[in-house]
Amino acid sequence: MHPENQALIVIDVQNDFCPGGALAVTEGDAVVPVINAMLDEFAVKVLTQDWHPANHASFAANHPGAAPFSMTEMPYGPQVLWPTHCVQGSTGAAFHPGLRTDPADLVIRKGFRSAIDSYSAFFENDRKTPTGLDGYLRARGVTDLVLTGLATDFCVAYSALDAARLGFAVTVRLEACRAIDLNGSLAAALDEMRKAGVALV
Repeated sequence: MHPENQALIVIDVQNDFCPGGALAVTEGDAVVPVINAMLDEFAVKVLTQDWHPANHASFAANHPGAAPFSMTEMPYGPQVLWPTHCVQGSTGAAFHPGLRTDPADLVIRKGFRSAIDSYSAFFENDRKTPTGLDGYLRARGVTDLVLTGLATDFCVAYSALDAARLGFAVTVRLEACRAIDLNGSLAAALDEMRKAGVALV
């Protein structure tokens, strides 16, 4: 029997974050078989999906003259300007074809508000606007989370930090994650997660 209070959260295993995608994470597709093998170990399974409108404010293409991976200021703080990725309904936004999606209890989409980016599975980047995942997990009686997916230093780390802040016991399974590592962002994210009490295994 799987503990009813444990959930597996699979973050953004989508084509655009895998090799050949618009915002490819090195070896991003390597997480697929690892996550597929883990799905049957958990009572509650949630997949997140980055789901942006084409006019999203975090896309460099929507800021004339701005280069991808440059920084800008948004009303909610500093924001990386990304290559256009995970546009709603596109092949890039679809889950990796090898990922087992049928076992998921819930698919939660984030980043669909054009004016604000959303790395975390729990909150938009203003750290206030909730996605509804917290309420869903509490309604299911979940207290312990295991996080996997892409990318370790952005959406996984933001989700883990928010989950810890919300009072969940959080573990990140690093063998089921891959990082972008933009200017040392991986080391910084790992350090921040450790300090917040997230278990890195």
